[in-house]
Amino acid sequence: MTIKIRIAHLEDLEQLVELFNAYREFYEEASDIGLARRFLQDRLSKKDSVIFVAEDAVAGTADNKNHSQKLIGFCQLYPTFCSVIASPICVLYDLFVDADIRKSGAGKALMLAAHDYAANNDYARLDLTTAKTNLKAQSLYESLGWVRDDVFYTYNKTITPAK
Repeated sequence: MTIKIRIAHLEDLEQLVELFNAYREFYEEASDIGLARRFLQDRLSKKDSVIFVAEDAVAGTADNKNHSQKLIGFCQLYPTFCSVIASPICVLYDLFVDADIRKSGAGKALMLAAHDYAANNDYARLDLTTAKTNLKAQSLYESLGWVRDDVFYTYNKTITPAK
């Protein structure tokens, strides 16, 4: 398998929607293709995130004239800032590889692309969070030099929109 990493384009939307929906299901959210499509279309159109995709080239015909690209994974970065270090950073919020393709190196390749993007665009740091039970992902992160934060706690609060 040949894996190519590149930045996603609006033309990737339909394949990306399927992966994004599976990603949300992995984190125990209900399947919602419409929600996934609207969310990703907004990110791609507004360019308020950077989405890398992993693709596998699949020959379309025996004479190799037609090629279709199958997206097998993605990684999404959100640019933001860290006040403490007074620098721009990126949050690596989403990383997902199709379950049938895992252990192909696609996840690692996506992580390395995120690192290179941050380094080449003057981001001081990449941050991510993952489920405590997601041991396979933690192993990948640590193998690439990521360090688990044992100093700070992460808090969340759900906001109900005002009417």
